[in-house]
Amino acid sequence: MTLDRRGFAGLLAGAFGGAVLPLSKRGRPLITESDPCHLPTAVSGLKPMLDGVTPISDDERRARMEKARRLMSANGIGALLLEPGTTMTYFTGMGWGLSERTFVAVLPANGELAFVCPGFEEARARERLKFPGDVRVWQEDESPYQVIAGILRDRGISTGKVGVEERFRFFVADGVHQVAPALALVGAESVTAGCRMIKSATELALMQRANDITMAALKVTFSLFKEGMTQYDIQEIQSQSMTRLGGEDPWVLVGLGAASAFPHGSVKPQQLHEGDIVLVDTGCAVQGYQADITKTTVFGKPTARQTEIWHLERRAQDAASAAAQVGAMAGSVDDAARKVITDAGFGPGYKVPGLPHRTGHGIGMDGHEWTNFVKGNTTKLEPGMCFSDEPMIAIYGEFGIRLEDCLYITDQGPKFFSPQSPGIDRPFVS
Repeated sequence: MTLDRRGFAGLLAGAFGGAVLPLSKRGRPLITESDPCHLPTAVSGLKPMLDGVTPISDDERRARMEKARRLMSANGIGALLLEPGTTMTYFTGMGWGLSERTFVAVLPANGELAFVCPGFEEARARERLKFPGDVRVWQEDESPYQVIAGILRDRGISTGKVGVEERFRFFVADGVHQVAPALALVGAESVTAGCRMIKSATELALMQRANDITMAALKVTFSLFKEGMTQYDIQEIQSQSMTRLGGEDPWVLVGLGAASAFPHGSVKPQQLHEGDIVLVDTGCAVQGYQADITKTTVFGKPTARQTEIWHLERRAQDAASAAAQVGAMAGSVDDAARKVITDAGFGPGYKVPGLPHRTGHGIGMDGHEWTNFVKGNTTKLEPGMCFSDEPMIAIYGEFGIRLEDCLYITDQGPKFFSPQSPGIDRPFVS
């Protein structure tokens, strides 16, 4: 994958008066925080949008753990085993990397929170504790599973159900089973999703800020479109813009022209030309909470066909949001969006040309989490649930249109985190 000579380097040198960018071994531009002279002024001048950001408090985490304990008791689960990841952080504030060395949090329905970690990591683990807790270690020639079983026994759990979330790795679960066969390891989605699907006001505010940053970056990126740009050029501008605005873990997917029909992008090199559809799917995080936005426009003057399909997509997005009311089943939101598209002659079902994927996914600390706007999902919508609203019309060999804005459910109806696009040639309200 090579950067065309007319790509980002030439654009910066010609359009913005900067030096030509160095190229990486893969042919991609190297734009870094340590090399700001190679950024367009519109990007290098951006300042963090993090004033007033309120992180999740220890009191909120304590309330989360208490809710988890209530749900465990209601579902006959004696304890929850958590490996490193967003759920461990959600409840305990502990951030830790996954490796072959077992590190587990044990959250019992009754009793003290505990952590199991490699012996040589104990000091680091204790540095990161948000709450006073029981930290037990295992040495390299010892079994971490015996330590986990010991913690459970000390809390009166030697039989019955112990919950693990669906991403819990098999070798850890199997290790616990081997040393404590009387325990039944069961899925804990009733607890983990039961807590995480409903966002607090603080969580919603963090997601709002992540969306605000993503939108501000998109406006900069779209203002810098130039003939001959590659998808990588656009990715770099958007990623750097989000970073400079204070966004964490930025990511960008770009589809130009016919490649815009691929829901998750194409590996083929692309260049921007007059009349091309431009699809940018992107997001970042603030304090670990995610944004996910897709804007689709045209570079130059849109054709009647492009405009027609764009407006059909917008009607589908509107139908989805109108259906996303408290008490409605999540699957009915997908039904509403899909009906607009199939009534126009596309599909049916997931057939292309048409809508090849679900209408939306849950979002929060993970970009994709519980639950989904997908056919047959009987989960009832409740205030505080958050979703993407992103039906797509994919027409392979021609182009694709996706409009994606995330929303949250309220008693008064759904509220969008980001403004919907007014038109194919006006991706932003202002």
